[in-house]
Amino acid sequence: MIEVHELTKRYGSVTAVDRLSFAVRPGRVTGFLGPNGAGKSTTMRAILGLDTPTSGRALVDRVPYRTIDRPLRVVGSLLDAGAVHGGRSARNHLEWLAATNDLPRSRVGEVLERTGLSSVARKRVRGFSLGMRQRLGIAVALLGDPPILMFDEPVNGLDPEGIVWIRTLMRSLASEGRTVFVSSHLMSEMALTADHLIVIGRGALIADTGTADFIQSSSLNDVLVRTPRTRHLADLLTAKGARVAAEPDGGLAVTGLTTEAISEVAAAHGVEVHELARRQASLEEAYMKLTDASVQYRAKDGGR
Repeated sequence: MIEVHELTKRYGSVTAVDRLSFAVRPGRVTGFLGPNGAGKSTTMRAILGLDTPTSGRALVDRVPYRTIDRPLRVVGSLLDAGAVHGGRSARNHLEWLAATNDLPRSRVGEVLERTGLSSVARKRVRGFSLGMRQRLGIAVALLGDPPILMFDEPVNGLDPEGIVWIRTLMRSLASEGRTVFVSSHLMSEMALTADHLIVIGRGALIADTGTADFIQSSSLNDVLVRTPRTRHLADLLTAKGARVAAEPDGGLAVTGLTTEAISEVAAAHGVEVHELARRQASLEEAYMKLTDASVQYRAKDGGR
């Protein structure tokens, strides 16, 4: 488990993280979202002991990361896939890390196989593509078989097959009871991968909730109805307690009743229905709506 308590980090007059508190629990994938400059990377670095908080604290498995004797056995992380000596091979890099954390050499072969790097294990890292470097970074994170895993933009540089692979891997790790914390800007992937979301803006907490609840509470959630008897059906649905709004193209946007209930009302009164569809916005739309006021770097229309 990861715990962040009143975490604050200032750089001079700039507050990167502002009294941030949350917990990342085991057994689920937790997505970490926020606009550029929101403080996500600073928070992750503070959790891993790479940045010292101005105040507050961050704990992994109930202790500060810096106090852990063999950290790879407790926390596996991928923050920067490029932070590897280019002259080393993938196998050499992993063997060196295994030795410094008292891990058996057999783990090196296991993680190379799991990440699809066995065939290039002796190739120098400087010749790796971005996607291969990402896979090596994930192999490092898995090396100590840790209960806690942290990934910053893990699908960066991966091809479609690799994206599906990392999505499946993260869900598999969570199903084993591990704590999985993932920062990403790809809303489509987070919608498919994350069970829970922590959203921050300008260093402060905006949302800490289940993914499904976040989408439902923060975005469009209604039923679109099309009928030649628009006004009549609107009156019938309103009498049943629904909220009905006219769409610009002549349809009805209905909230407060399910598609089944709307269908039953229309059938009972002989009203012909041409379209009946539940509408729900995507995670991306919900996220954009919620974080709009927290965006620091906004391009002008037309990119000018």
